[in-house]
Amino acid sequence: MRRLSTLFIALLIGFNLSAQDTFSIIAVDPDTGEVGSAGATCVFGIPGGSLADIITQMIPGKGGVNSQAWVCIPNVNLENAIEQMEMGLSPAEIIDWLLNNDACSAQGFDPEYRQYGIADLDDEGMPRTAGWTGSLADDYKEDRQGPTYSVQGNILLDQTIIDGMEDNFNNTEGTLADKLMAALQGANVAGADARCLPQGTSSAIAYLRVYGPDDDPEDPMIDLEAEPDVGVEPIDVLQDLYDDFLSVRDQELRSAISLYPNPVNDRLNLSTNNGIQIKGVAIYDVSGKLIQSSQPSATDLSLDVSGLNSGLYLLQIQTSKGRLTQQFVKN
Repeated sequence: MRRLSTLFIALLIGFNLSAQDTFSIIAVDPDTGEVGSAGATCVFGIPGGSLADIITQMIPGKGGVNSQAWVCIPNVNLENAIEQMEMGLSPAEIIDWLLNNDACSAQGFDPEYRQYGIADLDDEGMPRTAGWTGSLADDYKEDRQGPTYSVQGNILLDQTIIDGMEDNFNNTEGTLADKLMAALQGANVAGADARCLPQGTSSAIAYLRVYGPDDDPEDPMIDLEAEPDVGVEPIDVLQDLYDDFLSVRDQELRSAISLYPNPVNDRLNLSTNNGIQIKGVAIYDVSGKLIQSSQPSATDLSLDVSGLNSGLYLLQIQTSKGRLTQQFVKN
């Protein structure tokens, strides 16, 4: 997994230990095997590294942990949590283990100062989640779980920040990354991190990191972070970075996936290059009604569309590098 460099650790030794993130979300997608994390904080100028590196670690295809509030530097609790996940403990069991084996206690910081959110996929591919908020973390504080996600925050304006993140995640259609970005937008309120209210922004730094199930732990398919000038909203800047990423990825996928013949009579063929794997396909009519779907694992695929009525259809293709929608015409 990702590790902080020795220099980064040294620079952070004197860093304010209460200042490690304020609101975040960790989530899995049982359909695609993706795992992702997004969050933000009103800490200016984290030296030498990434906010995401401090508060989140993930195992591609398995799950991840967010560790925040008063964390020790380096965040040994986070690394220990990932080791327990690799050993097979459930999210709830990992939290129990962390509370009984807190790595920061030797520095004089009670475990009640900490906050965790965990989401993973069990051996059957079913999602599990858990969260914990210590009584000594700074108000307003809360953690909240759904079937595939855990949202948590501290030093918040009020409960509406968690409400907005959860509502946006649950009510957004699209990829896991789309839902995580929307969750951050649910906290795009001046003073979401109460310390940033004087600057009129939600936070100072925001990040989005997502792994595909086959990604190298050192190379997530999405790794974006925004730290703009004071007074500029980082979630808006992160949204621009994400939109740019989607545009580039869409172009790359379109050039890497061939769809033929189009128009088609009986069989619609797909082929890919650059090592891209097809993980799932779904055909929709123009009204958005799902006609058929399957979850292959292949670089080449032939779909029987002979039973479709003549007309225009949308083919949604889930790949190892993201999701793409193409149009085709059935004769």
